[in-house]
Amino acid sequence: MVRKASAVWKGNLKEGKGVVSTDSGVLSNTQYSFSTRFEDGKGTNPEELIAAAHAGCFAMALSGQLGNAGMTAEVLEVTAAVTLEKTDAENAKAGCPISRLLKAEISLNSKLVS
Repeated sequence: MVRKASAVWKGNLKEGKGVVSTDSGVLSNTQYSFSTRFEDGKGTNPEELIAAAHAGCFAMALSGQLGNAGMTAEVLEVTAAVTLEKTDAENAKAGCPISRLLKAEISLNSKLVS
């Protein structure tokens, strides 16, 4: 099973804006920016999406474990919080909090187009 999402960012870090989309269409050009990530701007951010993914995954996993024990929950309410901390990372690959959270192996290929 492969699930895909994409992001497009335009501009510099503080004044730039981006959008995220998922192949399912649940997110389609959903706005994110410096202010949605580090302030109270309108839109989403990577940490919020990870918190939602974790809450959803945990609720399903708990439901499965309860089912294995012969029980069914009427309602499972799960809240997840992701805290963003500053680091002294040297580059985007090492400095992305989501990459560190997932401890994902990342291969990076880039091409500068002007």
